[in-house]
Amino acid sequence: MWRVVGSSKPGTSHLRQGLPCQDAHYWVQSEDLLIAAVADGAGSAPLAEEGAQIAAKTAVDFLAMKSQGNSKADDTPWEDWLHSAFKTALVALKNEAEKRSAALSDFATTLIVVVAAPNFVAVAQIGDGAVVVGERSSQITALTTPSQGEYLNETTFLTAPDALLQAQFRVWHHPPRHLALLTDGLQMLALKMPTGEPHPPFFAPLFRFVEAVEDRDVAQAQLLAFLGGERVTQRTDDDLTLLLAAFKE
Repeated sequence: MWRVVGSSKPGTSHLRQGLPCQDAHYWVQSEDLLIAAVADGAGSAPLAEEGAQIAAKTAVDFLAMKSQGNSKADDTPWEDWLHSAFKTALVALKNEAEKRSAALSDFATTLIVVVAAPNFVAVAQIGDGAVVVGERSSQITALTTPSQGEYLNETTFLTAPDALLQAQFRVWHHPPRHLALLTDGLQMLALKMPTGEPHPPFFAPLFRFVEAVEDRDVAQAQLLAFLGGERVTQRTDDDLTLLLAAFKE
């Protein structure tokens, strides 16, 4: 019931330096439930790529396990489960750091997680990036906003001591038509900063695109081409992740 396409692409600054993409995305579907995550590894962290991948996959897999047989918002503690998903992802990072004799901060990453069903969207976010929902009325709403620090390009990472205290949680009790999860590389194109309101001309064609997806491989190639196109790369040199979904009844 969900059509989903997502891509992570290294920014032009990383390509020039021969660095890998430090963003990650991951999702699973079960009947009418979509669970998805995007993560942005800290550029200064030596194992940021692994941190983003571990955090995104661990959080999604935890929620997929917890939500088996539960697809209603009314009687399910989604905020509690999202909080637990963050804690589980953090434990996974700590275990990996211990295994590799590395510092936890070496795996620093942001994390955004979404659980979406026909009648609600539950979201949680630590750090920058955003979740945007398209309603059946064509209204586009930001469910989260980027977490900005005191200084430019400063944000909160999952590995920070007080990260869970700064996390955003929200359960949106409306039927979603479209969803977009994005990391901070797309913020200046997709959001009206500093308010974090979504920019409709950015999202409208992307929502039409994901609604028409028939072949996911073809759609992913098209999304990668968009992320690597001049319209995007002339305005940002950061790593880019965009995950799009459309609910089809």
